Amino acid sequence: MSRIFNYKNFLKLNSGIMLLLVAITLFPFIYMLAVSFSSSRAVLAGEVIFFPVDFNFTAYTHMLKQSQFWTAYKNTIIYTSVGTSLSLVLTIMCAYPLSKKNLIGGSIIMKVIIFTMFFSGGLIPNFILIRDLNLYDKMWAMVLPGAISAYNVMIMKTFFQGIPEELKEAARIDGLTDIGVLIKIVLPLSKPIIATIGLFVAVWLWNEWFISLIYFKTDAKRPVAMYLRNIVLGAMNTIKNGKEVDSTAAKTVPQTLQASTIMLTSIPILCVYPFVQKYFTKGILIGSVKG
Repeated sequence: MSRIFNYKNFLKLNSGIMLLLVAITLFPFIYMLAVSFSSSRAVLAGEVIFFPVDFNFTAYTHMLKQSQFWTAYKNTIIYTSVGTSLSLVLTIMCAYPLSKKNLIGGSIIMKVIIFTMFFSGGLIPNFILIRDLNLYDKMWAMVLPGAISAYNVMIMKTFFQGIPEELKEAARIDGLTDIGVLIKIVLPLSKPIIATIGLFVAVWLWNEWFISLIYFKTDAKRPVAMYLRNIVLGAMNTIKNGKEVDSTAAKTVPQTLQASTIMLTSIPILCVYPFVQKYFTKGILIGSVKG
């Protein structure tokens, strides 16, 4: 009886902690959403907490009327689509051979891959490499440096090793080559891990701005994260220095601009997440534990 009572108390405590964590996680997002739709007066007065005050679209209007914003958004969509696809292809090509127990030198290759997780060339050598490869100020400078991740390779390799060998052997008996086994057997069974790694890479590429700051000199080629960063810093410097601004920007403050940029950057990824959520937990758990 006491054991049942203790278990019920544990469930209540666990539920309470989970609800607290959910509230802590959601509050910044809800607050930023409320600020982005509130007036400058309400924000400066500290009246905004959970709901917008003096509801308006001024900050969004100021952002969305800029043609450069849409150019940057297009760039981000291209970088994210190409980069995610390329990363998945390269990760699969690397992880599948390494998942085979009879691969000659597989353990050595895996140790070299793990080594790269702890040691890298550094910022300046990477910049020199990009420049010497004639990738500076080109799309591939955004896509190639992070096209393959040692962590993602390890997770996918472990997932592939969890697929029963009997399925692969049966496919080979039916006449499939290794490539055929990969395409017709392994990949269809690997949707959870593919969706998980794809989400990791897509989120990283969508939010990445530092690479574009280093490797791009043309503003028209930079992603939306970099553009929105410049908008926020520009608005803050403008207000700080007391410079003249247009009538729309004059009605905004750094907090509302910052909140609107966060919303515009976050919403696309939030829209994608529900479609891969059912694979996410399964993929990362199986990929981490099996093998």
